[in-house]
Amino acid sequence: MAKMSKKKIFFDFFEKKVEKSGGLWGKMRNFVAKFHLSNVRMRFLGNIEAKTDAKGRVFLPSVFRKVLQSSGEEKLVMRKDVFQPCLVLYPESVWNEQMDTLRQRLSRWNARHQLIFRQFVADVEEVTLDGNGRFLIPKRYLKMAEIEQTVKFVGMGDTIEIWRSADGDKPFMEAEEFGQALEEIMGSSTENGL
Repeated sequence: MAKMSKKKIFFDFFEKKVEKSGGLWGKMRNFVAKFHLSNVRMRFLGNIEAKTDAKGRVFLPSVFRKVLQSSGEEKLVMRKDVFQPCLVLYPESVWNEQMDTLRQRLSRWNARHQLIFRQFVADVEEVTLDGNGRFLIPKRYLKMAEIEQTVKFVGMGDTIEIWRSADGDKPFMEAEEFGQALEEIMGSSTENGL
């Protein structure tokens, strides 16, 4: 038996309540529930290498697929990272939160703000995994991230980054620089009682 999504379970539960109430709760027609599964947290961690096929398809690592499934997410949104030469996969709910946060900080009546928002949302791609857990990385995205064949998936908490793997095991920061940066950030927060 296939796993049911949390949304499907919710709707089935609610529909049974409507039936038992003799219709007192109303009909389920045209009912769209918007709810946030706040107790479900996505945590994508680690890095995994994979290969794209000739068409640009790649398997999303099973570890990351399990996180998506357990949180009831079905779609991903892909865009080029703002700062780095990599692609970012946002679960749909995380993408929507990011977009809402940005929209709230920008004025619709400010031309520059409109350009910023347009740039952020215009070049995105909706991603749906096929039955085998694969998805297509369009050629323009492969070019933007300079990806050839081998990629590295990096879990970033609530998002997944896709890097070209040509750089091998080169760290993002040198160990000494990383240690100093953490000491600066974490040391200052513990001094302030955080």
